Amino acid sequence: QVRLVASGGGSVDTGGSLRLSCEASSYSDSNYIVAWFRQAAGMGREPVAVISSDGRTKYADSVGSRFTCSEDKVKNTVYLNMDRVTPEDTAMYYCAVGYGAAFTKWTEEGRYNVWGRGTQVTVYP
Repeated sequence: QVRLVASGGGSVDTGGSLRLSCEASSYSDSNYIVAWFRQAAGMGREPVAVISSDGRTKYADSVGSRFTCSEDKVKNTVYLNMDRVTPEDTAMYYCAVGYGAAFTKWTEEGRYNVWGRGTQVTVYP
């Protein structure tokens, strides 16, 4: 089974940037989507961004054009570039992979087969 390792979290000031990485040990299917979700303290988990195996991306309204998802297929790694961050971006960030999952239903947590451990992002005011 694929193992996902999320990294790159840390502390940053408002307006700064961070790049999160989600490295997969391998994919058991060439048709997949990889998404980022986040969970702030005391809140539910919310979808952030997704990238499909053919390169399509979608983003939550809350991150708009500030975040960009990309993939390095050689490294089996998906990146989340976070720009112009705000304190509202403070959360634990998780990546997840879904096989054969409908891209249009990417926000549904039940669509994902494997989740990685989170990486904490803290944005100072």
